[in-house]
Amino acid sequence: MLLVIAVAFLMVHAAPGGPFDSERRPNPAILENIEASYHLDESLPQQFYRYLSGVVRGDLGPSFRYREFTVSELIAGSIPVTMKIGSLAIAFALVIGISVGVVAALRRNTFLDRLATGIAMIGISVPVFVFAPLMMLVFAVMLKWLPASYAGSDGADRYVLPVIALALPQVAYIARLTRASLIDVMNSDYVRTARAQGLKTRSIIRYHALKPAMLPLVSYLGPTFAAVLTGSVVVEQVFGVPGVGRFLVTAATNRDYTLVLGITIFYSAMIISLNLVVDIIYAFLDPRVRK
Repeated sequence: MLLVIAVAFLMVHAAPGGPFDSERRPNPAILENIEASYHLDESLPQQFYRYLSGVVRGDLGPSFRYREFTVSELIAGSIPVTMKIGSLAIAFALVIGISVGVVAALRRNTFLDRLATGIAMIGISVPVFVFAPLMMLVFAVMLKWLPASYAGSDGADRYVLPVIALALPQVAYIARLTRASLIDVMNSDYVRTARAQGLKTRSIIRYHALKPAMLPLVSYLGPTFAAVLTGSVVVEQVFGVPGVGRFLVTAATNRDYTLVLGITIFYSAMIISLNLVVDIIYAFLDPRVRK
């Protein structure tokens, strides 16, 4: 986290322009007073030490553009929407991806397997910033089934397009990973022994094969959840979702140093925490890891 903060701090300050630059440049004396009030007149090491001291105390500083709010207040107010959409997208991706992967593995080299693999490749190849506007065009503009933006409805239907747009690439990855892992487990010795004992395929998958087949998937889920949250930047911009991603884009455009750094720190802490949770779950699923 210290390395992330240091690199992000240097990159933000190395970007051209400043938080108070505009077409109408203010009076130099006024600009000096503003920079002094935000400690921008200090040297870069002094600014970094001051900022790091605040981060250690849980203070991410004031926003340079949203002057009525601190960075912590802005993140706290927008993170529930981002987390809700991200959690729904992960849940949707897990249910659909695992189901498709299991069917493809059990129907290996059949039409269903090739169909699932082909759709998965399309989901991996088409980026979110292409797929999201296409979904809006088809389902909101042409068919008028769903609202085109988050603010276009007060009901649950406003989550449908953002969640599906976020989840589809992950559905493809999860399906391919589940298929490959389950095929490998189904060819193992203990599964052959279970078949020889007369167990049905459904029982073998449920009690013997599915749990070890999920180990690679669990390792993938930590970075995936973080990728869904950071990937929501594009989706939130397309569908007008008032989440953290929109603040990140606006803050980067406005050179709002503290807000960019605060969101970067938040995302980094999320990734580190999720990787820790994945390690714990991995040890729970595989006793050999605990030993």
